[in-house]
Order: sequence, then C-alpha cells, then structure tokens
Amino acid sequence: MALQPSPQTPELLDLRGVQCPLNWARAKVSLEGMPAGSRLAVLVDDPRAVQNLPRAAEASGHAVIQVLKRREGWEIELER
Repeated sequence: MALQPSPQTPELLDLRGVQCPLNWARAKVSLEGMPAGSRLAVLVDDPRAVQNLPRAAEASGHAVIQVLKRREGWEIELER
C-alpha cells in the first residue's frame, strides 16, 4: 500500500532543466492528480520560473506555501 504524502511532507517534482512555461504545465498536471490539500515541492533552475510558476499556480486556485533558494536552484512549494 502506497503512502500518501501528508501536508507536512510534500511530493517532489524535479523540473530542473525544464524551461518556462513547460515547468508550469508539468506542475499543473501533477497537482491535478493529487487530492485536495496535498502539497507539491517543485524544484526549478530557470529564474523566470521563480516568478511565473507561483503566479500561474495562484491564478489556477492553488496556494503558494513558500519559495526557497537552494544551491541547485529554487524550491517552490504549492498546495492543491
């Protein structure tokens, strides 16, 4: 039996190397397959994604929990 991620443990989607706007399209598909209240941590390295992905997520009704700068890029945590 597979464990469902809790709100404290987001599912991870690594989109480093994916250019804008494809990163939002892939994140959106992942979010749509998750139950309401689930969280998705999206890893990106395209600086445009740091501004565009959270904006697109909010416009689609998802919550942006946090945006963190990491050594390897950024982590954008979203809630469905």
